[in-house]
Amino acid sequence: MADELVRDARSRYEADRLDRRAHGAFLVSAAAVVAGAVACWVTLDHSAPGLWWKAPLFLAVYALASRSDFEIGSGSAVPTEIVLVPMLFALPLGIVPAVVALGFVAGTVVAERGGLRDPARTLPLLGSAAHAFGPVLVLALANGLPLRWSAWPVYLAALAAQFAFDFAAAAVGNWGHRLGPRTFAPHIAFAWSVDAALAPLGLALAFAIDGREYLIVLAVPLLVLLRVFAGERRRRLDTVLELSDAYRGTAALLGEMVEADDTYTDERSSRVVHLVRSVAEELGLSNVERSGAELTAMLHDIGKVRIPPEILNKPGPLEPGERALVELHPLEGENMLQQVGGPVAQIGRIVRSCHERWDGSGYPDGLAGERIPLIARIVCVCDAYSAMTSDRPYRRALSKDTALAELGRGAGTQFDPRVVAALLSVADRTSSLAAARALRRSRVRRPRRPRPSST
Repeated sequence: MADELVRDARSRYEADRLDRRAHGAFLVSAAAVVAGAVACWVTLDHSAPGLWWKAPLFLAVYALASRSDFEIGSGSAVPTEIVLVPMLFALPLGIVPAVVALGFVAGTVVAERGGLRDPARTLPLLGSAAHAFGPVLVLALANGLPLRWSAWPVYLAALAAQFAFDFAAAAVGNWGHRLGPRTFAPHIAFAWSVDAALAPLGLALAFAIDGREYLIVLAVPLLVLLRVFAGERRRRLDTVLELSDAYRGTAALLGEMVEADDTYTDERSSRVVHLVRSVAEELGLSNVERSGAELTAMLHDIGKVRIPPEILNKPGPLEPGERALVELHPLEGENMLQQVGGPVAQIGRIVRSCHERWDGSGYPDGLAGERIPLIARIVCVCDAYSAMTSDRPYRRALSKDTALAELGRGAGTQFDPRVVAALLSVADRTSSLAAARALRRSRVRRPRRPRPSST
């Protein structure tokens, strides 16, 4: 879910405190950056005429660029490439990593009005400067290559090296948050695309200010404009998150309305939502599809509020007329959700199909096979499993093994076989985890001390 990615990113990068694992990961990356900056200072050239004003000027402009961050999924992109590329040619290579690292820290200190709330938060800021080592090392190996367009292969190699160091730093930082490369790679790749797009602009600026380094201030209006755009994007994301919360709250409220009128449905919706989430993940659905599946699971029986409670809670088989009335609830649910609008209205079209059967004998439209939306097929299977393992007005709950066996027998007729297989896999994994936890508890249980015998 895109909104959940943004929430996760904000909670990880804006938290006042880091947990021990994240703190250790950022400590390692920050220490590596500091050690690398010292090594560059010692081994590479770090002196040049006018350095006393050039270094602070580039540091200030870089700090401004670092604050113009565009939130992208679980990460962000900053237009620092506009400043980094000219810096590589305007300053001695030996001090570039230090200027970049201090620029990140200075930008955050100024943004937070004089200081960091938690000094430990300087660790991820220092770690973010690791990308500067790539181009510095490539240009150093090229023996301080003069600025010229014919050297574009070297510049491409410098950009590739920048991405390599950036990936290594991201891997360390995300390890601290227990995220593997498959999770963060798509988002860091987007940031790289931004850097690749801005690199030619940075190179053009490097040519423009060659010998007149003070002209780097020409980049300030552009960076200010980009920061305004970044702030506007952040405000829009805030609105998206608020709307997402409102839609989820609406879904939860509507689900509670169903539970209030249907004693059978009471407390079962949350189990269906959990099952649907697990099965959707097992089937490899995208984040957006999983979000839709959860909302559908919450709302798939909302149309039952239009059905008289005495029919819903009847302790016995329904009459044909009563059955026909109950089978109208998917249509009623769709109509209700269409009136809400937005994403909830889109969910209504899936809610309509949650009682279709794989063989086409379901209701209300008699859809069959792949014509039934996949999310509706998932909800159908999970709802059936939850129904079988819950007490009904006219029978007791079945055991989990019996319910799973029933699902297996219904695969290919009532249920999508692939969805049933996914649910069986989820159930097996859940049972294995429960057994493992029980075994661990039994192993750590202390034996009772024997009572002293009476004499």
